[in-house]
Amino acid sequence: MEAPFISDPQELWQKTCQELQKLISPDAFRRWFAPVKPLSLEAGRLVLGVDNSIYPFWIEENYTTQLKESLALAAGQDLDVVFEVAANRGAREPAAKEPPAEERPHSAKATTVSDLIPRYVFETFVVGANNEFATAAAKAVAKSPARIYNPLFIHGAVGLGKTHLMHAIGHQIVKNKKGGKPPKVVYVTSEQFTNEFISAIQHGEIVKFRKRFRQADLLLIDDIQFFAGKERSQEEFFHTFNALFDGSKQIILTCDCPPSEVKNLEQRLVSRFEWGLAAELAPPDIETRLAILKAKAAKLEVRLGDGVLLFIAERVKANIRRLEGALNRVAAWAALNDKKLTQAQVEELLKDFIQQEARNMLTIETIQQKVAETFDIRMTDMTSKRRPNNIAIPRMAAMYLCRRLTQKSLQEIGAAFGGRDHGTVLHACKKTEADMARNEHLRQQINFLLQKLETAR
Repeated sequence: MEAPFISDPQELWQKTCQELQKLISPDAFRRWFAPVKPLSLEAGRLVLGVDNSIYPFWIEENYTTQLKESLALAAGQDLDVVFEVAANRGAREPAAKEPPAEERPHSAKATTVSDLIPRYVFETFVVGANNEFATAAAKAVAKSPARIYNPLFIHGAVGLGKTHLMHAIGHQIVKNKKGGKPPKVVYVTSEQFTNEFISAIQHGEIVKFRKRFRQADLLLIDDIQFFAGKERSQEEFFHTFNALFDGSKQIILTCDCPPSEVKNLEQRLVSRFEWGLAAELAPPDIETRLAILKAKAAKLEVRLGDGVLLFIAERVKANIRRLEGALNRVAAWAALNDKKLTQAQVEELLKDFIQQEARNMLTIETIQQKVAETFDIRMTDMTSKRRPNNIAIPRMAAMYLCRRLTQKSLQEIGAAFGGRDHGTVLHACKKTEADMARNEHLRQQINFLLQKLETAR
């Protein structure tokens, strides 16, 4: 028998908290849910009041599933949750007014943007030297979908903003549409595409599956590298790609490497991915990292001194995701403790982040030195224009190792090897892989270097 529906927000929140305490630790409940106040229950949603923006951000990032489950058990039905920050409470809209579709990504009234993450828009994407070209390409596609750079292939290491930029294009295309039928946007990871494809085969719904993807106006596929080795999924996506491309529909793909470097991917797919434009996202420099932190801190409405932000920017370099994670931890502490943060406290809070960064600190120069020692050449040979095999082969091997073991862009690697361009670096990587397949001695030398350098991280 279902629980009777509770109309009083106070009673509903009390019962929700009772369920919630069964799912999370006492400390987590005390820190993040005990201070929350129920404000109203209206239009199928529970409105909760919080003191600052760190609460909804942290809860949504870490406890969404537990909160939704507890609320459903308490209410006897699924309800939406809306947070209101105390500083913004005076500007509340009337209860009867429907919230904008963008704020309800799973709403039936928001079908055209149901797959897009609301916060991933161009306005919240911090542009720096590391992503300037990719951002310009993304905005060009958003302005003229399927007319320029189709497909757009965004690549780079984990946590650099590929998914953010992809979703921003989707939001802008929807926003730019004036009148008529809204564009149909479909976003999935390559893993989701494969899982849906398998399910469609199992349940005899392949026609429905193909209709979902091949009738899209904008198709976004994340982490395309996971198609590697999945022959039937690649075959299906190949035909999906052709159908959309021939129908002048925009395709946007992300990957952790350029199209030609994805292993176990059919050549016909690689060639299609290269039809449009490949744009790389590189790790952000310190100025960009600092700008990201300042923008994020302002959004969270948490005041942290410039010294604290600079410390985080200097010590957390790997990727934007880790950078924001570090800020979230410091911001959460600042929101819950009415004290000024010292550098020693920040260092203690971020101890594991800093340790991880130290493990990942492997420079191009270190790789060049190790390769030069192993192949018995001079460091100056790494940047010289000389091309005898005893120099060219180790130099190309060093570029290959830099690509494997650092998050540096092709341009940055080329610059460190005497100002060579990204095409030269890409050629060196491919040539080294081919030589390793043919030359057992070279393969052993490079594998030895790989193990040695990874241990030294």
